[in-house]
Amino acid sequence: MNKNIESLKATRKFLLKVIEDLSPEQLNKIPAGFNNNIIWNIAHLVASQQGVCYKRAGLELLVDGDFFNQYKPDSKPAEYVSQTEIEHIKIILITTIDQFEKDYGQEGFKNYPSWITRYGVELNSIDDALTFLPFHEGLHVGYIMALKRVV
Repeated sequence: MNKNIESLKATRKFLLKVIEDLSPEQLNKIPAGFNNNIIWNIAHLVASQQGVCYKRAGLELLVDGDFFNQYKPDSKPAEYVSQTEIEHIKIILITTIDQFEKDYGQEGFKNYPSWITRYGVELNSIDDALTFLPFHEGLHVGYIMALKRVV
């Protein structure tokens, strides 16, 4: 197994434990001084990984377009996320990484275009993307932990 995929899985499983005792109201709350909430951050991890890995490679996303647009970079929480949708987000948090692990190394990822992230990191391959994603997810773990303290 690729170490970075392993890291992503571990981070996401950790996040599920972090939020397991939170109510939908807590997951949806945007505290003063913040511009998003816990459930947006969790869903954003899915959308970002889909964009960085699949969309950039010109491949079909594993999530539907509405979900991607709702949680992609530069989006903000637009509406209250129901318990049903929260459960769906928890499931795809893991299943999208499981599917990516199966898809990794396939032909579509071999033509990964070079680009520079908003953090100034140049990604030239799917392997570069996999090196970058744990950094990005770590940032959001920090946001989620800060949000949890104030909800």
